[in-house]
Amino acid sequence: MTKKRALIVDDEPDIRELLEITLGRMDIETAAAANLSEALDLLNNQSFDLCLTDMQLPDGDGLQLVAHINQNCPELPVAMITAFGSMDTAIFALKAGAFDFLQKPIDLDQLRSLVETALKVNQANEIVDVTAKLLGTSQTMDTLRGKIAKLSRSQAPIYIAGESGSGKEVAARLIHSLGPRAGGDFIAVNCGAIPSELMESEFFGHVKGSFTGAVADKLGLFQAAAGGTLFLDEVADLPLSMQVKLLRAIQEKAVRPVGSQAEDTTDIRVLCATHKDLAEEVNAGRFRQDLYYRINVIELHIPALREHLEDINELAAACLNRLANEYAQEVPSISSGALTTLQQYDFPGNVRELENILERAFTLCEDNDIKAADLQLQTHFDEPAAVAPTVTDKPQDTPRAQTHSWNLPPGQSLEDFLEGIERELITQALDKTRWNKTAAAKELGITFRALRYKLKKLDME
Repeated sequence: MTKKRALIVDDEPDIRELLEITLGRMDIETAAAANLSEALDLLNNQSFDLCLTDMQLPDGDGLQLVAHINQNCPELPVAMITAFGSMDTAIFALKAGAFDFLQKPIDLDQLRSLVETALKVNQANEIVDVTAKLLGTSQTMDTLRGKIAKLSRSQAPIYIAGESGSGKEVAARLIHSLGPRAGGDFIAVNCGAIPSELMESEFFGHVKGSFTGAVADKLGLFQAAAGGTLFLDEVADLPLSMQVKLLRAIQEKAVRPVGSQAEDTTDIRVLCATHKDLAEEVNAGRFRQDLYYRINVIELHIPALREHLEDINELAAACLNRLANEYAQEVPSISSGALTTLQQYDFPGNVRELENILERAFTLCEDNDIKAADLQLQTHFDEPAAVAPTVTDKPQDTPRAQTHSWNLPPGQSLEDFLEGIERELITQALDKTRWNKTAAAKELGITFRALRYKLKKLDME
């Protein structure tokens, strides 16, 4: 097997020697240059698998080298070596197209991790079908897939912006699976779902005895994602106190477990997302500006479904196929009227809402054929029109129906109240039929498929 080759560019002989020795022990051949012109000559006459360059060079700077490589050798990952504390410089390099960065004094563990990851860039998982993971043949989706493929090669922090339900986590998983960290874990966490008092322990881990209940050492999310990707969803929900600690973890590439005196270096890629406007959150004082600039090195916008409604047919077909497999039933047909109704809908809940609408229609439709009425878009989102009472001169022969007065419990919504009644009636029917679902559905006067849908919706399976 041909040895990997690395180009080292630094005007300090000691740094060049340190890098050459470290890479040599990793069985990587090296060529060294003391300035920009020597580096350009080597690039023009030799091929390399990796480039490590200092920011400050006697006859130029590393950014010029990054620009040259991006234009002439786009497949070559280049990492920037910056002075200690020069995070702004490092971020500027990442925006310019650098693969990653190292700070002086160089941490050899971080160097080895960076090199190992960089050498996997061109060996990334090419069998991942991006179109299968991110459906749609529109120009909007083609552009998005192209951006994801390009961003997967870098290690720069990415902020994924988009409305709820638009597919931010799908995009994050694709960036991971297409990149050099595909062999590592992808760990997704909803920042708004972690209690604030447990947040530091969840993110950074803790040592035994550090607080009441800490009966053993515990790895945090940053350590658990080592070699892979950590996806922080709804990052705008982090409290300000945690934002400070997250900033340091990203900036220093190290975390300190609760109760520990030592820091653990981290080898992860951080991706963040939120449905909120982070710039507005910064202006409102709810999100730190310095953290915003650290996680928003590159922004990836996920389009709302209403921006590519021409993909509705393909998305609907894929969703119905998935539901049919899940319920082990025949794939239903969907009428042209139903498709037209979907194409004219605004989808405030985006793809997630489309999936919910189709699952409901799949469950309630007759003869395995989804019609426009089965989508229940009008009745589901609009208030029903008031019906005027019919006036007749005939006396009422039938006794007047008894009316009931219902009062919602304090703090409970109408939807939760009705779900509670539905849950109770289903439970009674199941108990009466000894949990025979077919018999229970008959007892309730609904189809077996409708009962399965309601059991799943109410988390009663």
